[in-house]
Amino acid sequence: MTVVKRLDHFNIQTHDMAGTIAFYAELLNLDARTAPERDPEDRMWLYDSGDRAVIHLNRFGTDNTIPREVVPGNPTGAIHHIAFECDGHDETIAKIEAKGLHYATNVVARIGLRQVFVADPNNVLLELNFRGN
Repeated sequence: MTVVKRLDHFNIQTHDMAGTIAFYAELLNLDARTAPERDPEDRMWLYDSGDRAVIHLNRFGTDNTIPREVVPGNPTGAIHHIAFECDGHDETIAKIEAKGLHYATNVVARIGLRQVFVADPNNVLLELNFRGN
């Protein structure tokens, strides 16, 4: 029987590797490292605080494991957003505002959840979830 344990990662095809890395490093403190056996100009993985590569970045136009048309910059097709469990709500809002990024918030009071929605440089919508902080 197949059992899903957790989301492993998502992949972004980008025209702006440096800008995308900077966005995630500055906003979410993700650590960029070269993907195994890849050229860092073409592939980078972004690691979370648990040392998990939660975002894989591919430079647009490089080979993919599975060929599929992708149009960076457009909304993300059938994927509406990607969510991260986060800490540091107020600091995150301050970073977003300092960058002049458009964002939206939502509160689900019943479960003590504050949500922040912001798009990355590739127009991937992120949902940043903050519980009890």
